[in-house]
Amino acid sequence: MFSMIPKYFSISQAIISRIRQGDLQPGMKIPSENDIIKTYQVSNTTARKTLQEIENAGWAIKIKGKGTFVRSANVERSATRILGFTRNMIEAGYRPSTKLLLSRLSKKGHQGVINGRFYHLPGPLYRIVRLRYADDIPMMYEERFISQEFCPGITQHDLEQSLYDLYEQRYQLSLTEVKQMLSASIIDDEDMMSLFDLTGPIPAIVVEGVTFFGKELILEMEKSVYRGDKYKFSVRARQNMIPT
Repeated sequence: MFSMIPKYFSISQAIISRIRQGDLQPGMKIPSENDIIKTYQVSNTTARKTLQEIENAGWAIKIKGKGTFVRSANVERSATRILGFTRNMIEAGYRPSTKLLLSRLSKKGHQGVINGRFYHLPGPLYRIVRLRYADDIPMMYEERFISQEFCPGITQHDLEQSLYDLYEQRYQLSLTEVKQMLSASIIDDEDMMSLFDLTGPIPAIVVEGVTFFGKELILEMEKSVYRGDKYKFSVRARQNMIPT
């Protein structure tokens, strides 16, 4: 049967598996374009995409003129892509899972200031609190506020799956934009440390965001806490024009 999985993605996952198993250690050089072409009998375009996929997933870093090398085992998430936790973990070579901590309907709305702009999601809305895992390691605590108007009855569905998939498949909502604000913090509260299975405080990254679909329609707002010892956020900026 014809596989819908791109060849470059399958190859990248095979190489990431070697990294996870310790066959390729941090600092070691991963297979080059030519190695991938010879081993997997693919084009140079596929080989290039394979290496890019591994780098984008945070498993390797490309050094100009030297090759691509295994980097330290932190999860890297791009702050410039609409990418849910589940897909992020899969791309990084981890097995994602979720534990639902709270799910309830609230009549009150939710509001916040993201990057200097005020946003308000009117009630009623669903408040959902979840703990997200990678290979059974607690990675992120998230609190989401979801519009009841656009996602009626969402609490009747499996909330331990990807919410992004739920939005698209159950409610036919295509996400158009996610605005987020990142800030540094510390996980030192006893209850939060217990959730993360910690014996002492660690740095954290707090992400506050608002998600849109259609034309500036707010679908959800969030406040999430990522453990700073396991997560890195990457930002890519492009110059639109040459300053005069």
